Amino acid sequence: MPGYAHSLPEDRMKTEKIYLKPGELFLSEKPSLVTTVLGSCVAVTMFSQKCKVAGICHALLPRSPSSGEAFRYVDTSIYYMLGKLQMLGAKKEEIEVKLFGGANVLDYSNERSSVGQSNVEAAISIIKAEKLTMIACDVGGNRGRKIVFDTCRGRILLKRIKGRPSW
Repeated sequence: MPGYAHSLPEDRMKTEKIYLKPGELFLSEKPSLVTTVLGSCVAVTMFSQKCKVAGICHALLPRSPSSGEAFRYVDTSIYYMLGKLQMLGAKKEEIEVKLFGGANVLDYSNERSSVGQSNVEAAISIIKAEKLTMIACDVGGNRGRKIVFDTCRGRILLKRIKGRPSW
């Protein structure tokens, strides 16, 4: 049928489905659908259309101490992903970056800066310093987000999560 887009069962079977937990990072040269759920954490995606490589991180805190789990932090996650994509042939100027999350889900309105806001600020600072191209950004607010990252096309499906957690 002309103009009708569909995927064949074998195409869907070739696509790996991944659930990315907080503090994890995923890089791929193969078709994958990576799902993660964000509150104050941020997800940064990187995609090179030319090289067909992609990466996504789910970072909990803005800056890494000298030791610890590197992918828990925005700074070390971004630098690691960028380095790996470049090793796989991607050039900085062709990498598309997207940023999501950083919500103030627990409503600490008395705080000067929430963890979510600090995560977003750290990510934006590094993206600018590295002269990367950010083509999409959905951050802040008081609702979490569920995202699905298509590593083959660099696309994101985003769903905002309703309401706050109740105690």
